[in-house]
Amino acid sequence: MISLKNISALFVAATLLNVACTSTKKQEEESTQSADSTATIQRIEADYITEKVLYDTDDPAIWYNKENPAQSLIIGTDKGDDDKPGGLYVYDLHGKIDTAKSITDLARPNNVDIAYGFVYQGNTIDIAVCTERYTNSIRVFKLPELEAIDNGGIKVFEGDSLNAPMGVSLYKRPSDETIFAIVGRKEGPKEGYLWQYKLSTSAEGFATGTVVRKFGIWSGIKEIEAIAVDDQLGHVYYSDEHSGVRKYFADPDAGNEEIAHFAKEGFSDDHEGISIYHTSDSTGYVIVSDQGSNEFHFYNREGDAHKLIAALPFSTMDSDGNEVSHKNFGPEFPEGIFVAMSTDKTFHIYDWRKIKKALTTAQQQ
Repeated sequence: MISLKNISALFVAATLLNVACTSTKKQEEESTQSADSTATIQRIEADYITEKVLYDTDDPAIWYNKENPAQSLIIGTDKGDDDKPGGLYVYDLHGKIDTAKSITDLARPNNVDIAYGFVYQGNTIDIAVCTERYTNSIRVFKLPELEAIDNGGIKVFEGDSLNAPMGVSLYKRPSDETIFAIVGRKEGPKEGYLWQYKLSTSAEGFATGTVVRKFGIWSGIKEIEAIAVDDQLGHVYYSDEHSGVRKYFADPDAGNEEIAHFAKEGFSDDHEGISIYHTSDSTGYVIVSDQGSNEFHFYNREGDAHKLIAALPFSTMDSDGNEVSHKNFGPEFPEGIFVAMSTDKTFHIYDWRKIKKALTTAQQQ
């Protein structure tokens, strides 16, 4: 005969076993949900892929048409091939080439950037500036026509034997709206790898540049190409390709001390293109291409720690340069647009909302 005491003990044991089974089942469900959540971060596919250039895409820039945002333009470089000339290609937001505006006779153009409000011959215009490596120059073009206004180019790194320019980014100083070009090169010293030029108009009516600063530490490994400026916060970032991303003040009068050195780990190959997406005056992302893994790493924009938010896979292949804008480009891109080079002679165009969703998913894990 089973006693009341034994029945009570059996009841307690059965209850505990049921709780344990329920707990295990719940853990398995949570594990499955977690795995499913991870699986939802899939490769981000481009909304549009540009028509191909002739030889070798490298770096894009975005020109915002404030009169008609949906008619904004993408400017992308084609480096050329050996003795074949490269150029600047003009695309609409669907990636179609505007052959009338595109330039196809440049001597190894690498990077390109855009600035608004350059004072030129008594007018205020928008400009695109690219490096032209084989002429040791930067080139300046009026937008949206892409009309050359530099009398054949502005020589850079004069007096230095290491004078082949690659990277360029433009900084517009808020206090007086002066525009500066910060230029990197194929090879350089461990200090003073970057030179900064004040852009202005010469007495003859051409865009010209004056050296105002030489700065920037280099690790001595690989090279420095990608440069990006945060006009609002007054910072310049550049990829020391096998060392990380370095940060300085963009204003030449603010000093030459390095502010931060981050993104030093987690890259499979070169640190490449950099762009900055901002959602307000201080928040947003510093975006860096991991060329070897077809990923882009997103770091917080505010502060100087720049912690990694997420590393997301994209449809681009071996991506080098990239650019981003937070502006409203119309119904297809109301929260901004991201453009990145792909090694198949194209640029990939993304709706920022798609990236925003992937970032939210990654941060919830």
